[in-house]
Amino acid sequence: MSTPPTAVARGRRAPRPRSEDRETAILDTAERLFGERPYATVSVDDLARGAGLSRPTFYFYFPSKEAVLLALLDGVVAEARARRDEALRVPATGTADRWRQIIHAIQDPFRTHRAVTLAAAEARATSGAVRDVWSGVMERFVAETAAEIEAERARGAAPAGPPARDLAIALNWMNERVLHSSFTAQQPALEPGDAVEVLLTVWLRTIYGRSDPE
Repeated sequence: MSTPPTAVARGRRAPRPRSEDRETAILDTAERLFGERPYATVSVDDLARGAGLSRPTFYFYFPSKEAVLLALLDGVVAEARARRDEALRVPATGTADRWRQIIHAIQDPFRTHRAVTLAAAEARATSGAVRDVWSGVMERFVAETAAEIEAERARGAAPAGPPARDLAIALNWMNERVLHSSFTAQQPALEPGDAVEVLLTVWLRTIYGRSDPE
């Protein structure tokens, strides 16, 4: 007589969560909690408990709350870079549309993962590691923007002006501050749906001297 399948299932131990499942649970818990309250008020115990783990088990996967935030931030940055690269591969209808696609590609992942973006902004005040990561992110955006400006000048589409890197620094930090205030609803702030078009106008007039370059 064969044993009913349900009896076999009841007699087995519940499968243990895989290592990557536990790590994902910690990251998902962190993003949720960072969206509910300030980064500084979230503890390792909160992260472990939310992921259904003990504190010692948490430390098997991450050495600190800061390490969890850095892992989340790495994921958002990787998504932004992938979307930017994809935007550059997709044919644009014109110069303005090309820059619009680039700004959207960078903005959208940080807006989608608003909790991580704001937690990283808060943590930069106290964490050298987070500051270093964010500086690296901004430096790469600046270098790429400067290269784009120089290419536009070389083909005669954009006029000569201040060094391309200086413009790139100003434009990228402007984006960072404007989007941060929009995400937090800090007043005065642009509506999230309006931010890209306003930023685009500033970029075009700064780089080309007009808002409708072709």
